[in-house]
Amino acid sequence: MTTIEHSGEALFSRKRAGGNGPVTSARLRRTAMIYAAVWFAGLLPVLIGASAGWQAFGLGLWMPGAGFAAVGGWAILLFPLTIMLFVVSLIAWFWAGLVLAPVTVWAGAALLAGAMASETAWPGAHVVVALCMAGTAFYFRSRGEKRREKDRQKFVARTGFLPASLAEVEARTAAVPDAAAREMSADDLAALRYVLDRALQPVEEFNGFNIIDQFQPAALRYQINHMGFTLGIAQGSYTPNFTGYMGEAQRNLISKYLLRKVWGYWVYESCWGHLNFTNFDPANRDNIMLTGWFGMHVGQYMLNSGDRRYAEKGSLTFKLNERTAYVHDFHSIIGSVVQNYEHYQSQFCLFPCEPNWIYPICNHYGMTSLVVHDSLFGTQHTARFLPTWLDKLDTEFTDESGSIIGLRSQHTGFELPFPVGEAGYANFANCFSPERARRLWAIARKEIEPALTRDAEGRLRISLPGKGIDAGNYSTGHTAAYSSILAGAREFGDNELADAAQRSLDLDCGLSTEGGVRAYLKGSNLANTNAVMGRLMRTGDFRRSFVEGPSAATLAGPVLARARYPDVLVARAFSNGDDLDLVLHPGAVPGPQQITLERLRAGADYLVEGAEPGRFTASGEGKAALTVDLTGRTRIIVKLTQ
Repeated sequence: MTTIEHSGEALFSRKRAGGNGPVTSARLRRTAMIYAAVWFAGLLPVLIGASAGWQAFGLGLWMPGAGFAAVGGWAILLFPLTIMLFVVSLIAWFWAGLVLAPVTVWAGAALLAGAMASETAWPGAHVVVALCMAGTAFYFRSRGEKRREKDRQKFVARTGFLPASLAEVEARTAAVPDAAAREMSADDLAALRYVLDRALQPVEEFNGFNIIDQFQPAALRYQINHMGFTLGIAQGSYTPNFTGYMGEAQRNLISKYLLRKVWGYWVYESCWGHLNFTNFDPANRDNIMLTGWFGMHVGQYMLNSGDRRYAEKGSLTFKLNERTAYVHDFHSIIGSVVQNYEHYQSQFCLFPCEPNWIYPICNHYGMTSLVVHDSLFGTQHTARFLPTWLDKLDTEFTDESGSIIGLRSQHTGFELPFPVGEAGYANFANCFSPERARRLWAIARKEIEPALTRDAEGRLRISLPGKGIDAGNYSTGHTAAYSSILAGAREFGDNELADAAQRSLDLDCGLSTEGGVRAYLKGSNLANTNAVMGRLMRTGDFRRSFVEGPSAATLAGPVLARARYPDVLVARAFSNGDDLDLVLHPGAVPGPQQITLERLRAGADYLVEGAEPGRFTASGEGKAALTVDLTGRTRIIVKLTQ
């Protein structure tokens, strides 16, 4: 996999140049020209002395519901009501890609006003509407200028502190842990059980998930993906030689993702966003919120487990109904990302989630999906697209503070906010541009610094202002923010900040340890999952799980293939090629447990420490069964005899 670095100043190139990028500017000009043409068309009925109905219709083209001002009387009340309905339609457009909603409200109100008009139009209507237009334009222009001035001030502050913050990040970076010595603690295992409990339930069940909508951040697909990321990191970092229920849990999540309940949102978005009523293939046009995220998820599992089943044709099939199924595999999922980047390369390069809306954060998932495919199969997708992708990110999707914007409209060029922040991008960037990632983290860490305080015991913690927001269930709270900071701090080796974030989670977010499972009762499933991931991570774990994976020798070594869940909790499973080093904990009642080993040398003799029998001969299939008395932390070492 090729990693491409950009100039350190790239994060701020948009601010240095000023204004919008060329593609954005072109889209905004086109939008302005279209509106100017519509505005003039709305003026024509007045200029030619057309009927009151035509004048009301024309005025309705100037602003949503403005035609009702020409109707006069009580109908004027429909003007502000239409504005409110138009705002709702914009939310529907943003929320679910319902492109037709704003057009339908605007045009429908104009037609209705024309039909309601009497013989004469109210003479003051055009003046009132023109003043409303001017007031609206002034409001948004003034608000935009205030935001840009604030961004410029933030940029100046960032350029001042960035060199020192980068140096501090480098100084604080903890050493990369030794893969041969890593082990989860009892508390780590209790946290991991939160994810395992949900992943190991029957595929069709979603107990413990937040089920609200399937369009925005609370959607099931995002919960599934991040649960997969968490298990993938746990597997690659701590238990690369444990297949058993760790592999089953990850495959269950992949199977859940293929259920129409999870991906069926694309049927609706294809209809009302693309006006496509026949082909609902979720891995075809746009939809990087599926292909990018799922590509990362499946690729990470394959890289860290050594299991290549999802590279086989038809292994990832989305079934619409009994007659129609969309046949895919890992290669075709990534192929969709590649084809879309090819299609949009001369435009924004980054491509949409919902029809029209381009989210840079989802495109970070998309680029990372190319990284993991390159790592697995030696392709050069990252090297092919990353230079243009980064250039477009800097010029079209970066504001004057140097921050990546929330999202942009593909059709109009308009920008909208979406809460991500530098910490939210840094881990992904670390997979394909480590220098850029360190800069993002250096900015994030410095701007988090004022929130560091001491608790009653004098220990460092984070105290965030306001009520916070948990995008995983649309509720208030800081669980999601603390989890994001924790994961970022762990990835960049900042143990002090990570410990502060963990402390804040435990103090503020309703920590529960019921039934031996650590959970935060004030957080969504997504926030809880990310908290588990952050807890388990150490320096560079996120990057390694998508770029490197375990060594070839490790993946070729013996494995713990069967252990009962939750009776046997696996804190460590590692091999250098011929041996197997296990650390097990009882998850329920202490006592004897049966475990099964596989991928042993057929017919070879092995010595065992910590389990019975103390010596065995592997079967012709390379298998063996052991009995271990689990009364606490138990280490088992299996060695090939000389």
